[in-house]
Amino acid sequence: MGSLSRPVDTFSPLDTENFVNESFRVVQFIANYYQNVEKYPVRSQVEPGYLQKLSPSEAPYFPEPLETILGETESRILPGLTHWQSPNFFAYFQANASTAAFLGEMLCTGLNVVGFSWISSPAATELEAIVMDWMGKMLKLPRAFLFTGQGGGVLYGSTCEAMVCTLAAARDKALKELGPEKITKLVVYASDQTHSSLQKAAKLVGILPSNFRAIKTSQSNYFALAPEDVMSAIKDDLARGLVPLFLCATIGTTAVGAVDPLDELGKVTNEYGVWLHVDAAYAGSACICPEFRKYLDGVELADSLSMNPHKWFLTNMDCCCLWVRKPSMLIESLSTSPEILRNSASETEGVVDYKDWQIALSRRFRAIKLWMVIRRYGVVNLMAHVRSDVRLARRFEELVRGDERFEVVVPRKFALVCFRLETRREEEDGREVNMKLLEAVNSSGRAFMTHAVVDGTYIIRCAIGATLTEERHVDGLWKLVQEKADQLLKI
Repeated sequence: MGSLSRPVDTFSPLDTENFVNESFRVVQFIANYYQNVEKYPVRSQVEPGYLQKLSPSEAPYFPEPLETILGETESRILPGLTHWQSPNFFAYFQANASTAAFLGEMLCTGLNVVGFSWISSPAATELEAIVMDWMGKMLKLPRAFLFTGQGGGVLYGSTCEAMVCTLAAARDKALKELGPEKITKLVVYASDQTHSSLQKAAKLVGILPSNFRAIKTSQSNYFALAPEDVMSAIKDDLARGLVPLFLCATIGTTAVGAVDPLDELGKVTNEYGVWLHVDAAYAGSACICPEFRKYLDGVELADSLSMNPHKWFLTNMDCCCLWVRKPSMLIESLSTSPEILRNSASETEGVVDYKDWQIALSRRFRAIKLWMVIRRYGVVNLMAHVRSDVRLARRFEELVRGDERFEVVVPRKFALVCFRLETRREEEDGREVNMKLLEAVNSSGRAFMTHAVVDGTYIIRCAIGATLTEERHVDGLWKLVQEKADQLLKI
């Protein structure tokens, strides 16, 4: 394996000269990767267990040269990656990247602070509060959600964390009034389009699986959650002696990009004292643009809202924003005060200790990454980035509509196009032919998309948003889809 013979007594893991030299080589490796990423099969072509066969059974005893490690990264690791930064990646929702976010991540990793409390790194805490208010103002959130009002925000790694923490806060608020034995009475509401992480979060905080309501949506309102259905479900549960606790509304659902009507849902939750959380993980980024802000109308009736800059805000993984109207509810549910962490600043209660806003104690300095992105690009370029992706999605949607063999299943709102190849026989539901079409596209290595099933209909999802995607890639995808459809229909 090319082990070095340098004696152990020269070991210096943070030598600055070596740091500069080796970091430059890694940066160059990544730059070369981006320059050539389009050449790789988008979806990995390897078989399960491939890497185990290529790896030694024991860890190296002596150090190895960086050249050897980077060489094996290229020859062994890259083939086993699905290339999320490829301009031909149209699957799931994007995890887009940028130079500014990469630089911010370098600062986060290089400074390597653990800002669980204000005293443990005052700048980390204060910058996070500043950046969260910046983001809130970009989205035109009510002042009640900002630190400059009575609310506040926190950065997590994912929406899953945001859901667990807000559910825990809502649960503890309810049980404080009702008594802990009533936990089996608490009910959580969502639509059948809500991300599955909510159901997982509900289980984690002790909600009975039988008390999770996935309310059915339909094509008639483009799979948005109907307020009257929520009210009906709440009334039914009240009649059964249950306690409505929490409703999750979504701005840009995973399957089809549906938008739940916040204003009407907020009126229902406010009437029945139900916590309203808004999951804007995907489409929240778009709402910095005035033309998309309308989808957040009614957010003033919500208790919390989350969005993921690591999806569509040019902020490399991981970064999730959560705003809450009453931070005290999070703190009451999640805070701990061991003697080892006590300090005079925290005792004054005049500072934010983010350890009390989250599950874990340790936390990364994510704020410096988001701060770097906002400052390097400015709101004007961040809006341009969103609009460019929407324009490309509009183009793809028009291409689909221009071919009578295909249908757009739901009207596009953002940069997700949901379509399917129509069947030629009335007795076919289209599942098999569309599954074959999607696999033919993906196995070609030239593009990667994913699917969803809504109201029993199998659809193909084209999610546009990779940073390097251009018009030629969208046009190339459509030509590939038509090529594979031609081959299928001839069989």
